Amino acid sequence: DAGDGSADRVRRGSDQTVRRQADAISQIEVAAEIHRRGHARLREINRIFFDDPDEAYRLFHELVPDAGEGVQFTPPFNVDYGIGLTIGRGTFLNKDFMVCGGGYVTLGEDCLIGPRCTIATPTMPKDAATRLAGWEHASAVTIGDNVWFGANVTVTPGVTIGSNSIIGAGSVVTRDIPENVIAVGNPAHVIREIPEHDPAFADVEGLL
Repeated sequence: DAGDGSADRVRRGSDQTVRRQADAISQIEVAAEIHRRGHARLREINRIFFDDPDEAYRLFHELVPDAGEGVQFTPPFNVDYGIGLTIGRGTFLNKDFMVCGGGYVTLGEDCLIGPRCTIATPTMPKDAATRLAGWEHASAVTIGDNVWFGANVTVTPGVTIGSNSIIGAGSVVTRDIPENVIAVGNPAHVIREIPEHDPAFADVEGLL
């Protein structure tokens, strides 16, 4: 007996499920198109950089609209999505810089990012069944002002690194790093605070 309205409820529930699935498919298709166009733009930026740097930087700022004044990079430069990436003014990105995934990434002002550094935002499920089903989510990464990365630093999803800190070459940052410290290793750990003076530059202190 369907007179109690159960059939209508089942039908409405089924319709809602179909709409949610259609919305999800639409979002995936939009993201895939943004990804495709972004990588096409990246190929052009990296291709023309040394022949026409002004045009390369114009395209770069179209791709990464939240990049500040005076941002510099050395190709190849590689990001999955230019939107959601904020780069503070005066920051320098050395060659082979990569942002992987669609999570929000914020780089502060006046950062120095060494060659072959990677910021990853995708997080996969720990259980195999959910992972095999294709699920993932992205976790934001935030890096403060005046941070220096040595070569081959990897930053994992969800990490925050405080201003003025230094991350040693080859480090893998899996947890938050406070400001004004030096951190190294895999996983990266704090070894000391930033000194007030660097003896190697004693002859130039006070010149600026």
